[in-house]
Amino acid sequence: MASDLHGKPREAGEPLLRVDNLVKHFPLKQGVVFKRQIGAIKAVDGVSFELRRGETLGLVGESGCGKSTVAKTLLRLEEPTDGHAYYKGDDIFALSRSQLRTLRRQIQIVFQDPYSSLNPRMTVGDIITEAWEIHSGVVPKKERSERARDLLRRVGLSPDDVNRYPHQFSGGQRQRIGIARGLTLNPDIIICDEPVSALDVSVQAQVMNLLEEIQDEFGIAYIFIAHDLSVVRHISDRVAVMYLGRIVEIGNEAEIYDNATHPYTQALLSAVPSPIPKRAAPAGASCWRAMSLRQPTRRRAVASARAAGRPRTSARKKIPRSSIVSGMAIPVPATSPHRESSPRSDRTPGTFLPDGRVRSSGAAWRRTAVSPAARQHRRRGRG
Repeated sequence: MASDLHGKPREAGEPLLRVDNLVKHFPLKQGVVFKRQIGAIKAVDGVSFELRRGETLGLVGESGCGKSTVAKTLLRLEEPTDGHAYYKGDDIFALSRSQLRTLRRQIQIVFQDPYSSLNPRMTVGDIITEAWEIHSGVVPKKERSERARDLLRRVGLSPDDVNRYPHQFSGGQRQRIGIARGLTLNPDIIICDEPVSALDVSVQAQVMNLLEEIQDEFGIAYIFIAHDLSVVRHISDRVAVMYLGRIVEIGNEAEIYDNATHPYTQALLSAVPSPIPKRAAPAGASCWRAMSLRQPTRRRAVASARAAGRPRTSARKKIPRSSIVSGMAIPVPATSPHRESSPRSDRTPGTFLPDGRVRSSGAAWRRTAVSPAARQHRRRGRG
C-alpha cells in the first residue's frame, strides 16, 4: 500500500494531488516611506482540481489568467493567500522546511523558456547532478556520472553531451535537458509550464512524444500548461479552462472540445484556425482579395458594370477614390474599366466571376492599378 510523507498508509482511491479553493492575490501598495495597500491583483481566485497517478491534466487559458501562478504556488515558490493543496493527503502549505524539501523531490517542474532556465556557466552533467548534491541520498556519488549519461540517453541526447554547455544546444535540445533534470529525483508529478511554446512545430512533436514515453515508463502525472489547444488535446486526459484566475470548465476531451458549455471555452475554441479554410483564394489573387476586403463596394460595382456592359465612365462613378491605391499590385484585367485601353491588343482580356473576383491569364495579372494623378504625371514626363 502507498504511504504519505509521514510514512502512513494511504488509501488506493485517493488522488495524488488535490487542490481546494487555491487563492493567490498580489497586493498593490502606494507610498514611499509609509506604504499602504490600496488593492490587490487576483491572479488566482479559487482554483480546485484533482490529479491522479499517471494522468495528464491540461491547463489552458489566455495569457495572464493565472496558469503559471498556480504552478509556482503548488511548489511554494509563491506563498498562497488562501486555500489548500494536498499531496498524498498532506497539506503542502502547512509543511515545515524539511518536509517541503522532501515534497520537492516528488513534484518537479519543466520551465517554459529553455534558454533562461539552464545555468550558462554549468555543463549539462553539472546541471543534472546538481539535484543529487542537494538530495544526497537518492544516488550514490560514484554512480552519478553514469546516471546522468543514462538520463541524457533516455531523452534522446548523446551521453557525451555531459561536458557541453547549454549555449551549444538548440532550443529543443535544451528543453530535453530540462526534462532530464526533472527526472533526476524520480518524481510522481511534473508540472510542465508551457514546455513547447518556444519551439517550432516539428520539435514540439518530438518533445510531446518524449513526455508520453516517459509517462508510460515511469507512471508520472503531468500538469500540462499551454496556450495551444491542439497540443493540449493531444497529450491530456482531462482539460481545465482558466479565465480571470478561476477554472470555468473542466472535463475530458469530448466534454471540452465537442460539448463546451461555458461561453469563454466556446470563444477559445472558435479562435483556433481551421486547417481547411471554408473558401480558398484563387491562385495569385492575394492582393486582389486584400483590396476587396477593404473596399467591398469596388468589387460589386466593377462586376455589375462589366455584366451590364456599361462604359468605363459610368462604372467609375460608383467606385470611391479611396479604393485606388497607387503602388499596390492589384490583379486587374487588360480591359478593366479602371484603366485606359491599351494599344497592345495581344493581351488576353480578363473575366469577371459572379462574386467579383477576376480570372485572367498571361500578362494581364501583372497589370497594376495606377491613380489618375500618377497617370497624368507619367504623361507629362513623356511629353
